[in-house]
Amino acid sequence: MPWDLVKLNSGYEMPTIAFGTWKLGNGDGPINQVDQAINVGFSHIDTAQAYRNEAEAGKAILDSGLKRSEIFITTKYSGLNGLDIKTSIKNSLKNLGVTYVDLYLIHHPRLAVPDIPTAWKEMEKLKEQGVVKSIGVSNFGVNDLAVLLASAKVPPAANQILLHPYVYATQAPIIEYAKKHNIVIEAYSALIPLTQRPGGPVDVPVKELAKKLNVAPEQVLLAWVKAKGAVAVTTSSKKDRLQRYLDAGDISLSDAEITAIDSAGAGGVRGLQK
Repeated sequence: MPWDLVKLNSGYEMPTIAFGTWKLGNGDGPINQVDQAINVGFSHIDTAQAYRNEAEAGKAILDSGLKRSEIFITTKYSGLNGLDIKTSIKNSLKNLGVTYVDLYLIHHPRLAVPDIPTAWKEMEKLKEQGVVKSIGVSNFGVNDLAVLLASAKVPPAANQILLHPYVYATQAPIIEYAKKHNIVIEAYSALIPLTQRPGGPVDVPVKELAKKLNVAPEQVLLAWVKAKGAVAVTTSSKKDRLQRYLDAGDISLSDAEITAIDSAGAGGVRGLQK
């Protein structure tokens, strides 16, 4: 199950697969699902202000009995209720029931108000205070990252972006820029080709590889994410599927297999544009 740890530019290590709470809603549902993910073996929980279930994630983490050092928590500044970064992290810590989060992200560049450099200074202050171990961003493009880095004292540790084969060609410049600047890429919605666009060109190489390797198609896509050097942020309410996600860490794809998926993804995009 070698979803290894990745060393962030902040000096901390992060598990390379995360259970995300996006779209899980509120109440017992997300509590039970986060609890299930932890029991299966996930040690990285990814949530956000905007998901409105930080408290549920926090309860599941507390109930797990794990030491704080045994679970990696990511949450995001989403500008919820018009609150600023300083106030929002206090609320997130209270909701999660912890004294610090491992990674705190600006959820989208449009939330960096009044501008990216000013917002990033606020993030840097939080790191200095120790309430966040690492700071990063989400949905930032190359230009956004360039603006941030031009004035940053502390570079972003991660950039969490949409990443699956149908958007790979579009997102590749972000991935290359991040690599050049030692910023870890996190991939969300990697399973969209299967869950939202079944029957597309990517199905062909993915299903062929699944059959060849005797694994599930979703495992092939997660192996593709890993091959791109990205951290996988994923979710499921099904225990057996979560186990398959973790087992996907054992799958290694050849360069030719990766290229076949890339090409199918690019072909799918061209098909959409017609």
